[in-house]
Amino acid sequence: MTEPAAGQRPLPPGLDLLWGRRERGRRGPRPGLSADAIAAAAIRLADAEGLDAVAMARVAAKLGVTTMALYRYVANKDELLQLMWNAAALGAEHLVIEGDGWRSRLRSWAVIQRDMLDLHPWITQMPMAAPPVAPNSLHFVERGLATMDETGLPDASKLQVIGLLSSYTLSEARMAADAMRAVTAAMTAAGNADPGQADPGTDGAAGTDDPPGAVPSYEALLRELVDEQTYPRLYRLAWQPEPENPLSEREQFLLGVDTILDGVQALIDRTAGGY
Repeated sequence: MTEPAAGQRPLPPGLDLLWGRRERGRRGPRPGLSADAIAAAAIRLADAEGLDAVAMARVAAKLGVTTMALYRYVANKDELLQLMWNAAALGAEHLVIEGDGWRSRLRSWAVIQRDMLDLHPWITQMPMAAPPVAPNSLHFVERGLATMDETGLPDASKLQVIGLLSSYTLSEARMAADAMRAVTAAMTAAGNADPGQADPGTDGAAGTDDPPGAVPSYEALLRELVDEQTYPRLYRLAWQPEPENPLSEREQFLLGVDTILDGVQALIDRTAGGY
């Protein structure tokens, strides 16, 4: 770590660590230990057991060091979470997004983000009071902005598009992760610890022969709860025939991405037309 250069604004705790602007403490670093190693160990723990399992003591045990050794690098759990967030996007600066136009490239960017969230579902449980400004996060945002270089949109509009896509992607990933956690909990309670045997989209309406742990679909819950007089449109939706080939969760996600991109195209057209 290096001390902030003259004239640099002091960064909040955590960000100063990520950006290499934290002053060295009196105690030297422990040989063989680093902030990167700590973040990697915490991520392995979160991937295996969820975000609630991440604690300074457990991360230290995973690294074979004392908890106090971690505090030479990380002040508290909040800083550890920031390290994990940044490390989850490792390699973003080398990301190459290919496509035959802004739309296909931006779509690929959204899919890459969703894949990362599915790989590390604990990210959807992290507090997000402000936009991420860790180095790797900003590299990823930069790559997203670059997909729209040819659109003619103002930079501020491009950033709004990135924010909209990211919010949608995070929301969809969070719902999918929550559904899987619900399946896991239900299967465990039923004495079957294999969540792969239950489909989060299974129709689990009351009175059916669904296996223990099956999660009721939205339509199944509507059929159980709404009446035609009070909720005529929802009732019609609940009882319409099931499609022969229903969209998978990934297909539904991509449908939402494409809908947002339709809106981006309309924004590009309005900008080009001067209105």
